[in-house]
Amino acid sequence: MPYDVIVCAKQVPDTANITAEAMKEDGTVNRAALPAIFNPEDLNALETALEIRDRFGGTVTVISMGPPKAAEVLRDSLYRGADRAILITDRRAAASDTLATSYILAQTIRTIGRYDIVLCGRQAIDGDTAQVGPQIAEKLGLPQVTYLEQLVEIQDRRARVRRNVGRGWEIVDVNLPALFTVISTANVPRPQAARRVMRFKRARVPAEVEAEVRAALGNASDEEILDAVGKRIEELRRQRLLIEQWNLDDIHADLERCGLPGSPTKVYRVQAIVLTKKGFTEIPPTEEEIRRLIHELVVDRTLG
Repeated sequence: MPYDVIVCAKQVPDTANITAEAMKEDGTVNRAALPAIFNPEDLNALETALEIRDRFGGTVTVISMGPPKAAEVLRDSLYRGADRAILITDRRAAASDTLATSYILAQTIRTIGRYDIVLCGRQAIDGDTAQVGPQIAEKLGLPQVTYLEQLVEIQDRRARVRRNVGRGWEIVDVNLPALFTVISTANVPRPQAARRVMRFKRARVPAEVEAEVRAALGNASDEEILDAVGKRIEELRRQRLLIEQWNLDDIHADLERCGLPGSPTKVYRVQAIVLTKKGFTEIPPTEEEIRRLIHELVVDRTLG
């Protein structure tokens, strides 16, 4: 029996490559100073979806909420095997906290309409809240299983999964449709397929098309630019290379539940970390010096 799977994916700053420019003076993250990547556990969720399709048939749809540049994770999803990709982008969604984000994603899933399984990564590395997936399930009225590390079986619209509970695991049976959050140990995400990269590397959302046309035409009039944008979008649609782009109106969202108005989270305190170290210290590659280095790192609590 085939299953239609929806995966929620996010583009996040690469927190493994923090530099002194990673934080602004006001204590907020300087996202422009960090490379953007596919949220790691969302890749595990995507791999789980592809494994379900490979095993049982069906479709894999990836949705992502963010600015137009977030289309990069959707292209990546297509490279790896996704059947459909949708970007939700709207300036009115800016500053959404987990409550507003989960509402927008739930509305997007409702608009898609047809699904058996919703998959999310356990958490995003830029927030580490692990709240969005469970909140989506609550808003859709779906049963949820968190910390999925193995899909054991799906039969007669009932799934059996193994979930990690910290110092052990448990087997859970759940009726479909259901939402699952996936952890990093669930699988090893497959690499991008060369043929799919060659096919979808030109895939674009309409906002990207407009930006590229404006950059190429320079001093052209708005009428000429819009005409060129329209022609290119139609050509991409004909070639099945147009990534869908939805706004809050397309998903029939209540604007009071989106963006800043729909985000009750209040920041209690922002602690700025000032990196003052200059230069470098060279450690001779001897056992004694390495022991001394480890001791210093333990004493200043960098380690341990």
